Amino acid sequence: MGHNYAKPLTAEARMERVFSRLPADWAVKMERPQGNGWSVWMQRPDGTQHQESRDALIDALEDVWRALR
Repeated sequence: MGHNYAKPLTAEARMERVFSRLPADWAVKMERPQGNGWSVWMQRPDGTQHQESRDALIDALEDVWRALR
């Protein structure tokens, strides 16, 4: 009997998922300050904003996205 387990998403697939769901009217800024990981900042049209810093860009993107959606 076979099992249908979902494969973990790659970093590229995770990024595509976040970018495809990101509204066009949100401000986004991604930086890599002097090789010390990644910093991602987003702002919704209502002015609510959030910033996270992580070693991996996708981790920072997902954390900010989850905080603001």
